[in-house]
Amino acid sequence: MQLIIGNRNYSSWSLRPWIAMKVLGIPFEEILIPFGTPLGNPAFRQRLAAYTPAGLVPVLIDGDVHVWETLAIMEYLAEKFPERGLWPAEKKARAEARAISSEMHAGFSALRSECPMNLRRPIRERALSEAARANVARVEEMWGDCRARYGGPFLFGAFSAADAMYAPMVARLNTYGVKVGAAARDYMETMMALPAWAERQAEALRETWIVPEDEADWPTVLTA
Repeated sequence: MQLIIGNRNYSSWSLRPWIAMKVLGIPFEEILIPFGTPLGNPAFRQRLAAYTPAGLVPVLIDGDVHVWETLAIMEYLAEKFPERGLWPAEKKARAEARAISSEMHAGFSALRSECPMNLRRPIRERALSEAARANVARVEEMWGDCRARYGGPFLFGAFSAADAMYAPMVARLNTYGVKVGAAARDYMETMMALPAWAERQAEALRETWIVPEDEADWPTVLTA
């Protein structure tokens, strides 16, 4: 299988299936199409047209099957590799994992807008709007509730697609120095201790593409 991704540093949606497949041991070939300078968005979409009509990453290629949209990719992988445990085995937990994953897919727009994923950015606090702080409160409530009821260390005990869906949120809260309680910080540390996380971080640090709007609040000496 091939996974078409965007920049490792910036692409939050690409991170989700990437880390799920890495952690759960699903082999794939990575194809990166950068969306920052020097290619720019027109070239990015032109190259993506060979893989998906949506013009967005990620895309999973499995022979003649092309799957785009992150949750659709998760469901495809769950069907193809049932033994890997993409979703929790128990029916109630599985339903809840899908529900909070969909909530992540559709929600938290204020926090996502104010804190774009940028794994290279030095950890430094950013002032948040009231709407973004409400997003943080909901995330903390959700993480704490899931781990308390399902035993941790991940949201539903073992690592699942739900954790992969929230991986960029972990990155955002950490990068922008968002103050969270001890339980949320413990979950973040659990995620960031994954070998796959360290691999992704190291790869992001080696990239030189720049998306100016995602670098606006700190000076960068990187050149494209």
